[in-house]
Amino acid sequence: MIADTGTIIDSSPEPEDKNEELEKGFELTIVEQPKLLDELGKQLLALSLAVPGLFATVLKLTSGDQAVMHLNPLVLWAFLCWFLALIFCLVSLTPRKWQVDRQIVRRQKPAAKRQPLSIEEFFMKSALYKRRLLVAASLFCFLGIFLASISIFNNPIIPIKP
Repeated sequence: MIADTGTIIDSSPEPEDKNEELEKGFELTIVEQPKLLDELGKQLLALSLAVPGLFATVLKLTSGDQAVMHLNPLVLWAFLCWFLALIFCLVSLTPRKWQVDRQIVRRQKPAAKRQPLSIEEFFMKSALYKRRLLVAASLFCFLGIFLASISIFNNPIIPIKP
């Protein structure tokens, strides 16, 4: 008879390096950040183009052919904000040239001014650059929406009498 020793043998071997998958995932998120921000920029660009057109269409449909809306400074500011949002989106999507040393994957200290970036720094700086531009674009886009909505309530539409 076989004696029971009480030890349990694992049916699957433990990974040799448990942190290896975590490191790969971390590196993948660093690499994917600029791509994700580009996707966000594309969505925000579409929004920045659609909202002013939608606003103008709604004004035209609600006022009718025989109505005139006095030019309100809030409307001008709203369109200016949407234009700035559009510019920031386009700049964030435009490729930027970075000086990168392809021999250095990672540094302990960040690169000094005018010193080439490491590969990891390139992805981080690129994502940070895009994020700043897209935050500004988002703020301008939603500020434009806010100003346009206020202008609707502050600016009466006056019918033209024939």
